[in-house]
Amino acid sequence: MSDTHQGGAVATSAPPSVDEGLAPAELAAKYGLSVSGARPGLFEYVRELWSRRHFILAFSSAKLTAQYSQAKLGQVWQVATPLLNALVYYLIFGLILGAGQGMTKEVYIPFLVTGIFVFTFTQSSVMAGVRAISGNLGLVRALHFPRASLPISFSLQQLQQLLFSMIVLVAIVLSFGSYPTLRWLLVIPALFLHFVFNVGLAMIVARMGSKTPDLAQLMPFIMRTWMYASGVMFSIPVMLADKPAWIADILMYNPAAVYMDLIRFALIDGYGAQNLPDHVWMTALAWALVVGAGGFVYFWKAEERYGRG
Repeated sequence: MSDTHQGGAVATSAPPSVDEGLAPAELAAKYGLSVSGARPGLFEYVRELWSRRHFILAFSSAKLTAQYSQAKLGQVWQVATPLLNALVYYLIFGLILGAGQGMTKEVYIPFLVTGIFVFTFTQSSVMAGVRAISGNLGLVRALHFPRASLPISFSLQQLQQLLFSMIVLVAIVLSFGSYPTLRWLLVIPALFLHFVFNVGLAMIVARMGSKTPDLAQLMPFIMRTWMYASGVMFSIPVMLADKPAWIADILMYNPAAVYMDLIRFALIDGYGAQNLPDHVWMTALAWALVVGAGGFVYFWKAEERYGRG
C-alpha cells in the first residue's frame, strides 16, 4: 500500500488483486460460475424434460380446456370444427367436383372425414408450434425449464383433441359399414408415429418462429398448400392417373399422406392395401425418426437463445 500526500489529503491504493489479468472465462472456472440459461448436454436435456413430464401434461390439458372456454358450446367445438370442415369439403369436392371417383359413397365419406381429422392434427400442431416460444415469452423469461416442454405440450394438446374427435370418426365409420376388426389396432402405432413426427415438426417451426414471428402469418398458406397436395379430399393415384408416375409417388410418400392413409387403411373396410405406397410402414417410421429426432436436436441447439434479444 502506498500513501500520497497532496494538500493535506492522504490517498491510498490497494495492492493488485490476485484475479487481475484473468479472462472472464478463467474467472468463471476459478470460482465455479456458469452461464445463466446455458444449454445443457443433450442427454442431460432429455433427463430434465422427463423430470418436467407432469408440467407438460398439466399444461397441455389446461390449454385444451381453456381453448373453448369463452364459447357457449365449449369442448363441443373440438369435434364440431373438423366436422363442419368435412361437410364443406364434401359439398365442394365430393358432390360438385367429383373428387371421390374410384370410391363408393360408403368409402369416400369416411375417407374424407379421416383425412380432415388426421391432417388437422398436423396443421394444429404446426400452427401452435410456430408460436410456442414467441407467444409465451413471459413464461420463457420468467422461469427456468427446458424450452422443448412448450412445443411438446402443444403437440400433446392437439393429440388429446384428435382423440376426442376419433370418437366421432369411429361413429361415422361404423355408420357407413366398416366394423371393428383386428386391423383397427393399427391405428395405435400409426398415431404414435404421427405424434412423434408432429412433435419434431413443431420444434423445428418453434425455433424458426422464435426469431421470425412473421412466420406465423405465412404458415397458414404453407399448410393449405400441403393439405391440397396430400390427398385429403381425393385419392392421389386416381386423380393423377394420367400424369407422370413420379408426381403421384412424391405426393403419396409425403408424411401427411402416409399417416392419413395408414389410419384410413386401418379403419375403412373398402380402403385396401392397394391404395398404400410400397413399404408404407417403413416410410412412416423413417419420417417419425428423421423429423422427430432431427427436430429435437435442432431445437435443443438454440436452447440458450430463446427469450433473449
